[in-house]
Amino acid sequence: MKALVLAAGEGTRLRPLTSNIPKPLLLVAGRPFLSHVLDALSSQGIKDIYILVGWKANKIKEHYDDGSSMGLRITYLEQKERMGTAHAIGCAAGIIDEPFVCVNGDVVLFEADLRRVLDRYEETKTTVMGAVRVPEPERFGVIEEQDGFLLRIHEKPKVPPTDLINAGVFVYTPEVFQQIRCTPKSPRGEYEITDTLNAMAARGRVAVQPLKEAWIDVGLPWDLLHANEILMSHLERRIEGTVEEGATLKGPVVVEKGALVRSGAYIEGPAYISAGCDVGPNCYIRPSTCLGPKVRVGASVEIKNSVIMSGTHVPHHNYVGDSLIGERCNLGAGTKVANLRFDDKTVKVVFRGELVDSGRRKLGVIMGDGVKTGINAMIDAGTVIYEGSVIGPGASAKGSIGPNSKIL
Repeated sequence: MKALVLAAGEGTRLRPLTSNIPKPLLLVAGRPFLSHVLDALSSQGIKDIYILVGWKANKIKEHYDDGSSMGLRITYLEQKERMGTAHAIGCAAGIIDEPFVCVNGDVVLFEADLRRVLDRYEETKTTVMGAVRVPEPERFGVIEEQDGFLLRIHEKPKVPPTDLINAGVFVYTPEVFQQIRCTPKSPRGEYEITDTLNAMAARGRVAVQPLKEAWIDVGLPWDLLHANEILMSHLERRIEGTVEEGATLKGPVVVEKGALVRSGAYIEGPAYISAGCDVGPNCYIRPSTCLGPKVRVGASVEIKNSVIMSGTHVPHHNYVGDSLIGERCNLGAGTKVANLRFDDKTVKVVFRGELVDSGRRKLGVIMGDGVKTGINAMIDAGTVIYEGSVIGPGASAKGSIGPNSKIL
């Protein structure tokens, strides 16, 4: 069986993390997000994979090339104009002419759940939709089903009829392309796959398969932290780099070849230290921390439950907790990131001009690429700092700070 991975979106809701990099290449548990999806497909013997690209397509193509380095055969399709989810899948019409897996490139997908969807297809020989139960179904496409078959999808309803939602994992038959051609534009001017599926459901042609593993749709920046936590929980210990005498590594810690962990570093797994990292001496890396390639973590630094992307330096007397920090940032000595409110309530974030509840009790900073902070800078919980900004010595940053800003 072949697979189609949808990875053409701009990822605007993940800004500033996606200002310079496409969403599928964001670092999670030591690897680009898309690599985890490709691994799941490969684990089920699916080697012929079509990746639908769009925004910053060349970066994805350059990273994966033809897929041979992963034992895959990757072909790229390009959605030059984003006209909805049905239009995206329709880009494969005339190219894929057999039943195929279709997965959103921004969902955590585990091998066992993909196997369940494939088994259901073998049982029914019809389109199969993966589904999960969530606490806030109104954020998603909500499923009504009967006897294991779809009755209707309700797109982000104010009053959800169930807590079962579309998980973004399908096996489609070629019938879907015929139905897409008959799908009209929605009121917002796009071709929606929910309309296509509802038309197919009216003929009893869509089976619903519940998924059982942890699931998350990475739609907002703090969802990336959750995805990292889930994927890191499956990490296995692997030490290939240099670990000096006097360093302590506990539990499932990965140290890639070319990384250096200096004496006095104390690392609690799950933790991921990528190639080219320089960690220590005398620092504390706490669980669910992922350091991207060539990250520097120096003396008297503590990092907890965070993703630090490539080329960033956290070198002297810093605390970073529950944060997402982009590429090529530099934190001045003594810069501290708060991650907890005094009233112990969930952290709120300024998002698209509105105050949004992240639902997280602990959330630090969401920092874009190339940000610099001065000595003793302070960053409040839930702060968003866009790319290229400077937070000066002793300055306090909070709220949302636009691109190339200076807080002095």
